Amino acid sequence: MSEITRVGVDLAKRVIQVHAVDSAGRRIVARALRREQFMAWCAQLPAGCVVAMEACSGAHHWARKLRALGLDARLIAAHFVTPYRMEGKAGKNDMTDAAAICEAASRPHMRLVPIKTCEQQGVLSLHRVREGLKEERTACINRIRGVLAEFGLVFGKSPKVLRAVLTDVIEDAGNELSPAARRVLNRALEHWRELDEHLHWCDQQVGLHVRSSPAAQRATTIIGIGELGASALVAGVGDFSQFHSGHQFSAWLGLVPSQNSSGGKTSLGRITKRGDDYLRTLLIQGAKAAVMSAERRDDPISAWLAPLIKRIGWQKACVAMANKNARILWAVMTRERGFDPHHVSVKPSAKQPAPEAGAGIPAMAAS
Repeated sequence: MSEITRVGVDLAKRVIQVHAVDSAGRRIVARALRREQFMAWCAQLPAGCVVAMEACSGAHHWARKLRALGLDARLIAAHFVTPYRMEGKAGKNDMTDAAAICEAASRPHMRLVPIKTCEQQGVLSLHRVREGLKEERTACINRIRGVLAEFGLVFGKSPKVLRAVLTDVIEDAGNELSPAARRVLNRALEHWRELDEHLHWCDQQVGLHVRSSPAAQRATTIIGIGELGASALVAGVGDFSQFHSGHQFSAWLGLVPSQNSSGGKTSLGRITKRGDDYLRTLLIQGAKAAVMSAERRDDPISAWLAPLIKRIGWQKACVAMANKNARILWAVMTRERGFDPHHVSVKPSAKQPAPEAGAGIPAMAAS
């Protein structure tokens, strides 16, 4: 065990596959461990040993425990591991995955996933439950519409329109609804109200998180980022200083154009859509609100949006606004200052080359 310098771990619910190598990359151990054996086996590793895992369910939990043992726990996104599987797509199993993770961790420029704290994961779990409730509510509304349509009752697309007339429709004896259908609709309406209450509770908890977090409060000052987006971004990213620039942060979110360039000719396409879909969606949805209300504001960003919308359309303008907001968010978080909507950035002037010896006008003569 003392010869091991790097370990690749393929996590699962009950069986964990490990692939350990020495400093020369020679395989030392390749075996499957039961879940309860994993930590005892890792405790025998030398201090500072690299233990790499794919960023999957439970990975952050194991990474925190491994770091408490003095090990260098690392998380790697799954799509960065796939190219290092020697057997290719046809040879995927736990053993080859662990070997591929171990090999990917040896790359000096491999991009790692930041390990989240328990507090961050707690806030993100709130957002995941809220998204699930929102999808369930949409499904419930669609089921109600489906039942009503079977009896020739069709209403506007807005849930508010349906909610306003649904009680009267159920009680109206003049329509074709059968007694069984009325009971079904009553129960579905109760379920709809219950889901609304759950969503309201989630929104309250998000508000409490924003009010208790100075970083989230700074994020809400940015045009196009509300409480929901600020809470998710602060919890999902954690330390914004891990990114070298706002451009790198927006690229991490998948908001930069994809490239298919060659021979010095630049060819840009649609945004890459890499990274967290939920965070990117919140930024774009918030940008839509900012774009739609740009005419009512007089700040420089709104003045930039007006001609942009006319030139490329409002949908592309929303994505451009989301990209700008991501860069602004990085600057606000790394500098720990509030957002000033009237701030105008000034590009630094280019360095002038030093004059050659004897060239130019002497200072005394110039004066």
